[in-house]
Amino acid sequence: MAYNETIAEVLARQNTNTTSGLTAEEARARLSKYGANEFREAKKETLLQKIIHHLLEITAIILLVAAAIAAYMAITSGEGWAKVWVILAIVVINVVLGIYQESKAEAALDALKKMNSFSTTVIRDGTKQKIDAKEIVPGDIVVLTSGDIITADARLIEVAGLTVEEAALTGESIPVEKDPDADVEDNSPLGDRVNMVYSGCLVTNGRGLAVVVETGMNTEMGKIADLLNSAEKLKTPLQTRLGQLSRRLCAVALIAGAIIFAIGVFLHGTDLPEMLLVAVSLGVAAVPETLPIIVTMTLSHGVHNMVKKNTIIRRIPAVETVGNTSVICSDKTGTLTQNKMTITKIWCAGCDTPTNATDEFNWDEEHLLELLAACSNASIDGDKVVGDPTELAIIRLLHDKGISREKVDKDYPRIHEVPFDSTRKLMTTKHEAWEKPESAIYHGGEISGDYLVVTKGAFDRIPVEWTAEMKEKATRIHDEFAQDALRVIAISAKPCDHDPEGDELTTENLEQGQILLGLVGMIDPPRPESITAVAQAKEAGIRTVMITGDHVETAKAIAKQIGIYQDGDKALTGADLTNIKIGADSVDPLVDVVRDVSVYARVSPEDKIRIVRAWEKQGEVITMTGDGVNDAPALKQADVGAAMGITGTEVTKSAADMVITDDNFATIVEAIKEGRTAFDNIRKTVYFLLSVNFSQIFIMLTGVIVWQSPPLVALQILLINVISDGIPGFFLSFEKSEAGIMKRPPLPKNSGIFANGLGVRIAIRSATFAALTLAAFAVGMYADFAPHIVPSREVGVSMAFVVLSWASAVNVFNVRSEGSVFKSKPWKNKGIILSVLFSVAVTVFIASVAPIANLFQVSALSTTHWLICIGLVLVLVLAAELQKLMRKNKRA
Repeated sequence: MAYNETIAEVLARQNTNTTSGLTAEEARARLSKYGANEFREAKKETLLQKIIHHLLEITAIILLVAAAIAAYMAITSGEGWAKVWVILAIVVINVVLGIYQESKAEAALDALKKMNSFSTTVIRDGTKQKIDAKEIVPGDIVVLTSGDIITADARLIEVAGLTVEEAALTGESIPVEKDPDADVEDNSPLGDRVNMVYSGCLVTNGRGLAVVVETGMNTEMGKIADLLNSAEKLKTPLQTRLGQLSRRLCAVALIAGAIIFAIGVFLHGTDLPEMLLVAVSLGVAAVPETLPIIVTMTLSHGVHNMVKKNTIIRRIPAVETVGNTSVICSDKTGTLTQNKMTITKIWCAGCDTPTNATDEFNWDEEHLLELLAACSNASIDGDKVVGDPTELAIIRLLHDKGISREKVDKDYPRIHEVPFDSTRKLMTTKHEAWEKPESAIYHGGEISGDYLVVTKGAFDRIPVEWTAEMKEKATRIHDEFAQDALRVIAISAKPCDHDPEGDELTTENLEQGQILLGLVGMIDPPRPESITAVAQAKEAGIRTVMITGDHVETAKAIAKQIGIYQDGDKALTGADLTNIKIGADSVDPLVDVVRDVSVYARVSPEDKIRIVRAWEKQGEVITMTGDGVNDAPALKQADVGAAMGITGTEVTKSAADMVITDDNFATIVEAIKEGRTAFDNIRKTVYFLLSVNFSQIFIMLTGVIVWQSPPLVALQILLINVISDGIPGFFLSFEKSEAGIMKRPPLPKNSGIFANGLGVRIAIRSATFAALTLAAFAVGMYADFAPHIVPSREVGVSMAFVVLSWASAVNVFNVRSEGSVFKSKPWKNKGIILSVLFSVAVTVFIASVAPIANLFQVSALSTTHWLICIGLVLVLVLAAELQKLMRKNKRA
């Protein structure tokens, strides 16, 4: 392994050198041998596999069976092939639309990957050149500088103060100091391999030179990506509910068909072929043929809307799943907070109280800030931000006070540096051309000399010669900062009257006998919109939980500000979770206390999975956020994995169901709102379609039992399902959010598609449809008020067809809103108005044009018949208004 080999051995094995690197010809050969430096995705389905997948959906199977029976009847009874072709056309449309929408989602993901491509500086043919990270090959000599994303696994050759943030891979939030000459034992964990750098990690400080040893799927990140490709994702709640619905429809169709077949053949002696045709029509009636298409359109419209709100959905059903979210497990840094350390308070050692960073600074405070900047390596030049987050906070405040980094470097030229490391928790610099100012920050200490040594770092490590009074005062200020969850940085200095050289430049000599200059307190502040978003989520019945690698007190303070942590809530650390041991019976005690915990701090990737599983065992739908590779398993475990688009790694995005492109918690809440809207529209579609479909079963059963003849023929039923139901139903996909959508609790995870009284409403509406249609059939059969039209079964069938067709189309106005149809502002969805007018016009056209009427078995109607049909449709509207009023009074 490269980490336990010498540099010379690694270079020899890779057949390269640090001076000239690879030649362009050798690089091309290796690219051909090893392949591009990118992650291999799970093998995509072929077009044929996609078609088969869609044809195996239960609703498609029912339609194919119905088409087969209709084809048999066409062959044996000469009924014609119209029903067969129409049913098959619906199946084809469903498959084509499903594949098209999946292709759009894949294209969105490909676009996201292009947005996240990187370049890398390598040495080839003896010159430095920037290349696309995909072109890196083993043996390339890579040049690393502060701010670089590492794009391949590499063995370090030389470094200068190189620190690398490996949180994306190991979960360790503190940057790791690298040492190419370190002796690393066999089988050492990744975090201990300090002579290596790994793909996906970030250079936070210093520079380095490294030789690439692994690329693509052979990198440590690639191995994780390969594991994720082989993992299976559980079905979403939508897939489960639609499966339940399809199975119920199958059962209804089979039972109703068997009953009608038995009554017709055994009680009424009807011919078997005729009753088989009736059973086919009932099979068509029981299945809402357009439901799969409308559901796909609804979810796709949700995907489109979410893109506008900085969310990219990787899997279409996740639109509905995120809408049912009941718990959000959110990372703190960058999601709930700004991911921008900010100094909020500064204290000069000679002062009694600290100063807010937003206040105007005096000379002492500005000078303290300048020295902090002089002892930092971060820089901000326009959009180019390079450096450690702590140092960047110093430079931002420096710029806010109107002082440039260039001025500081000119006033305090640096001639030596002892880089920061995690053991000392200090950084020290030496500067020349310094003159002692008369300033209170030195609290009376005698300072003179031509050189200045400045040290910044942890308060408990700062190399100060304390007086009792100063120690007491500084400790009091430090504790005040800590109570406000501020990260405290101390700064001290000492003068030199000569230029230290040789042994005098050791860390031990420089970092001792200094005078305390002051303290600064900084924090990663909450996003302003996070506070509102958390409150909105709470109003919507959604619990927000913070999971972070930060210290528990800092996490609690931020959680309180945002509204996540309330009095009485618990905050657990990774150590606390370790102490909550899983029993021998595999029962996790965390399940019993998970509802009491609002903050988790210093947790590991395994802890995150455990937290998600505990919530899932409580029956909740979990949305989990993450950005690092170590977050990917938890994202995969959660019902919805939400990866960060800016800081998220490629592996994390691949494991996620959706990508938050602005890394903002408020965007997640907006996505939930859009998901609820999509699911509402799906439920409206189910309500709209099944009200008619089930009424058709009642109508057919009653007709066979009472009149020994069905009031509708199969082709009429299919036309109603496609024209009067299907087309208006399509436009339900584009309904906007209803008022109060984020003021109601989410549906329980185990609730069915008919939850919250939807099944009862469908039953009532179906009964209304059936009663009105049968009334129309009876009028046509027996009422004699048109001299030139004799009452007959044919007239009854015609009136039943017109009433059910019109009532079905008009019903969309009742379904689209919980409020009164007279207050719902239908013009906001012009598609619904146009589709209803089209459906009504098609019905009139079929009933009025003789050749078409004969095909659909519709006979001529008088004006009186038409007026009765209109009256019966208006009765439906009034009945729907009464049903809404009763529901409203019940809720009140």
